[in-house]
Amino acid sequence: MSALIDTYGRNHRNLRVSLTDRCSLRCTYCMPHDFAAWIPNDDLLTTDELITIIDVAVSQGIDEVRLTGGEPLLRPDIVEIVARIASMKNAPRLTLTTNGLRLKELAEPLAKAGLNRINVSLDTLSRERFKTLTYRDRFNDVIEGLLAGKAAGLFPVKVNTVLLQGINDDEAPALLAWAIENEYSLRFIEQMPLDAGGIWDRSTMVSADQIYADLSAHYTLTPVDGRGSAPAEEFYINGTQNTVGIIGSVTRPFCGACDRLRLTSDGQLRSCLFSIEEVDVRSVLRDANKDDAAKRSEIAARFQKTVLGKLPGHGINDPSFIAPPRPMSAIGG
Repeated sequence: MSALIDTYGRNHRNLRVSLTDRCSLRCTYCMPHDFAAWIPNDDLLTTDELITIIDVAVSQGIDEVRLTGGEPLLRPDIVEIVARIASMKNAPRLTLTTNGLRLKELAEPLAKAGLNRINVSLDTLSRERFKTLTYRDRFNDVIEGLLAGKAAGLFPVKVNTVLLQGINDDEAPALLAWAIENEYSLRFIEQMPLDAGGIWDRSTMVSADQIYADLSAHYTLTPVDGRGSAPAEEFYINGTQNTVGIIGSVTRPFCGACDRLRLTSDGQLRSCLFSIEEVDVRSVLRDANKDDAAKRSEIAARFQKTVLGKLPGHGINDPSFIAPPRPMSAIGG
């Protein structure tokens, strides 16, 4: 088995796979509410193409795959995709990030198909604020989806929260109390420049320091040792084994330990969420002049090319930083 090691010695074992750029919500930090520049259907990877790429990735040392979107549960064959990945030789640990709207119906089938764990996005405990943030009145569906995920054994159920100044930035302590009560694992994430709508503003971003201060006014937080390549700084809460995470992608970058690659739903490999350059693997799969063995060999080579081209960091804090032209929904969370 090969290893995906870059020029800075980072071994890449985690692949984020976007299944679609479509989403059933319009969270302002991810996608402009009137966004309509969808990837053409013919450009999206088929299920067989997805499985081939993931299988090659596993042969290159990938041992964890996270399915993302857009909203991955909009993919009509999502249960089949999970089952096929879970049945691979040396199957990777399989997780999924979702907005939770379809979890009520899909949590149990996904767990039975082989899904190990879920991350659910929820930024507020207020139905009205949820409507403001997402442009959809679907708060109750997310809550029911979270309950279904826990009932299906997709544990720990992680909840991802982005705080926005003037909208929900006062909710951090209440969200943590709610998460503890319901046995969810909460992660606060700094807003990143990935909306492709130009609304991100560093001066109004709720920082990791602010989140920590707001939580510390209500809880005693003790750092958890051994972060490794995890994006979240974790803290024990009030001397218990309960934890909360803070992901300071902008102000506390963790690029030095990053072990993640990304595959977009239209078959482009990315070495970083903020990459400007992509490596095309879809064209390899659709090359009629190559047999299956040649295609797999070329895809493996393009994984290596992607890794070797990885920069030391995302560069958000560099004066020359340019945000990716794609919104996060088209890259994959």
